[in-house]
Amino acid sequence: MPKEVNGNKQSKEKKHFMKDFKAELKKVTWPTPKQLANNTLAVIVIVIITAIIVAVLDLTFRSIDTYGIEGIKSLVDKQNEVTANEIDANIIDENSIDENAVDNSTENETADNQEDAADEEQNSEEKQEDTKTENE
Repeated sequence: MPKEVNGNKQSKEKKHFMKDFKAELKKVTWPTPKQLANNTLAVIVIVIITAIIVAVLDLTFRSIDTYGIEGIKSLVDKQNEVTANEIDANIIDENSIDENAVDNSTENETADNQEDAADEEQNSEEKQEDTKTENE
């Protein structure tokens, strides 16, 4: 008989558990379909962002493992050299433009000086003529 008492007790406990379970489910506030869609979308976006971050970190650590720190330093140095060469080329181009501007300004100054010299000669000739006329 003790076996039957245990069996009845277990079945009563199962029935009581199911009643309590149903009562708790009735108390739950279920989300609306719109809330469900928004929450699902938020979860998917967060999972994608996390996957991208993990992939970038994986590639970074894999490259460190493949090339080693020295290999990565040499790759970065090569990239810096290329960038420095591009900057130097731009500076050289700017300097050649500046030199052309200096050459042009020098030519303009030379032409101005020649005009000034011609004006001074003409003025001195006029003064000489004026003095000759006064002396006469």
